[in-house]
Amino acid sequence: MNEIKQKLQQIKARIRKAAEKSNRNPESIRLVAVSKTVPAKIIRQAIEAGVTILGESYIQEARTKISAVSLPSASISWHFIGHLQTNKARDAVRLFDLIHSVDSFKLAAALNREAEKIHKIQPVLIQVNIAAEASKSGIATQAAQNLIADISTLRSVKVNGLMTMPPYFNNPAKARPYFDELRLLRDQLQKNMNAELTPNLSLHELSMGMSGDFETAIAAGATLVRIGTAIFGERN
Repeated sequence: MNEIKQKLQQIKARIRKAAEKSNRNPESIRLVAVSKTVPAKIIRQAIEAGVTILGESYIQEARTKISAVSLPSASISWHFIGHLQTNKARDAVRLFDLIHSVDSFKLAAALNREAEKIHKIQPVLIQVNIAAEASKSGIATQAAQNLIADISTLRSVKVNGLMTMPPYFNNPAKARPYFDELRLLRDQLQKNMNAELTPNLSLHELSMGMSGDFETAIAAGATLVRIGTAIFGERN
């Protein structure tokens, strides 16, 4: 068994255990293998080991990598998880099945224009800066509802949920309040916005948790966990 496959099996076992501990269905949690800066050869190994969702943070890198690692027998979903500039909207819409990091109407409108051109409904998540950290992107918590309401008027963008990145802590338990706050925000937005009555608004996804704290995020309600280091090792 190669190292990637072994690590992946360990991560999946930990996801299952964390889900069951929280009385959740393990199938409701999906693993996004964060492959930024990882060579195509290693990504192919991960796909062969069972990875089905890959997360990239840089458009230029992803553009060459997606075609380089495509395998005829593999059905891979590509997610964009990094900060996205408006001028990269065209590539983002053509390359990615889900964009985790929309934090402005300007960006959403650019994605909408590009999606319309290719007759696509582009699924997105709204990135919320729960901790109000100046070093991180994301809409302020109190501005999230208005932003989502504005985006919901766009015909070719669909808001599937929320994403956040808490501050870094050596102790994952310290991240729990930030994960809980995102879940509570999502629940409140669902009540306030009648998501079930709006075709391009669902809010069912919570993208939160990385290699060091994904089990805590699962306990708080994560549906997508973004794990790179625990699968591929430290980046250079």
